[in-house]
Order: sequence, then C-alpha cells, then structure tokens
Amino acid sequence: MTWTYKNKVVTDIPEEFIGFVYLITNTTNNRKYIGKKLTQFKRSKKPLKGKVNKRRKPLKGRTNKRRYTVESDWQDYYGSSDELSADVELLGKDKFTREIIFWCSSKSELSYIEAREQFTHKVLESKQWYNGHIRVRVHQKGILKD
Repeated sequence: MTWTYKNKVVTDIPEEFIGFVYLITNTTNNRKYIGKKLTQFKRSKKPLKGKVNKRRKPLKGRTNKRRYTVESDWQDYYGSSDELSADVELLGKDKFTREIIFWCSSKSELSYIEAREQFTHKVLESKQWYNGHIRVRVHQKGILKD
C-alpha cells in the first residue's frame, strides 16, 4: 500500500521536509491512527583517529564523530501501535489506507502538529482510534516562524 497526499501517490519526499504527520485508516471498520514519521535519521560512526597523549592513551573530551543520514523505513511504515500492527498482520495491508496530512520541516513542528491533531480528534476518548497515548514535548522556538 502506498502513501497519498491530497489524493496523489507519494513516491519521494520533498527536500525541504524532514517528516510528516499521517492518518492510517482501517477500511473494514473505519478505525484510525494519527502519527508522525521522520523521513531520515542521523547516524554517526566512530572518529577515524582519536586524539592520544604521549603514552598513547586516549584523551578525554570531545571527539568529532563522522555524521551521515540514512533514509527511514517510511515507505513500509504502519505506525507504532501494537493493536494497529496486529490488525495489519491479520487483515493484510490492502485493508488500510495511509494518508499524509501535513508535511513538516522541523522536529518541533512535527511533534506539535501530531499532538495537535491527536487532541483535536480526541483520539484517547474513543475506541474508534488505535492511538493509546499521546506523548509530546515541544518548545515554542521550533514552532514560531520568523
């Protein structure tokens, strides 16, 4: 099953966005799930050469790590809810629709919009939603636009 945005199939992520908020719908019973997904993860490798003192012992302090990004599993992702995952396994992926509802350009924006949509739809107040909890920690500086 593919991701859609405004009824168009999404195959690539626009460069200016780091993630998206999505809605997954079970088409057999109309249960839904709101979540967020990063499209890339930052990874780091050990430094090529660490600094050492005269006796060849590693120095304490900061060492520069080699950083790189890897694409996430966003194309095959079906949320972090155990209940939703069980239904996807039981019913099959073809019984679910995956819709991107917001593109986000920062992690703060991603967390804020996910929580805002979860509270707006009252996902914890009905069994019509797969969401079992809402976790959010957002700072204003990542939300306000200059």
